[in-house]
Amino acid sequence: MKKWNQWQLIDEGYRIENAKITNVSLNMENHGCLCLDLALEWDGCGCVYGGYVLGKGYVGADDDFFKGSSKGCEAIMRIMDVVGESELLKLKGKYIRIAHKDLESTIEIIGNIIKDKWFDYRTFFEKED
Repeated sequence: MKKWNQWQLIDEGYRIENAKITNVSLNMENHGCLCLDLALEWDGCGCVYGGYVLGKGYVGADDDFFKGSSKGCEAIMRIMDVVGESELLKLKGKYIRIAHKDLESTIEIIGNIIKDKWFDYRTFFEKED
């Protein structure tokens, strides 16, 4: 996982903006995959941060289909830590920073609203050598 700071992000061409978490959803509705989705709004824009597979399963699946992942659990905990909240559903209404290159790029990096603390979904899930 890449460790970012604000100045590295800016040097890499990212724009840093404040955003509000308007909804939090931990669900298995995406093709039998457990996902944590954060709905974000900023400056008249919005998107959903998430979409990464944190586990597998769906309502009514056979017992042997369910599979959790320690990496998925850790991702949830790291997001909560970056936001600064120890209860998942209390993320709703909190403010964070987002890093993006333009309005057409995927937002994969979020940061604490005050501290220089960041979480990057993409590099977190990249395979380690």
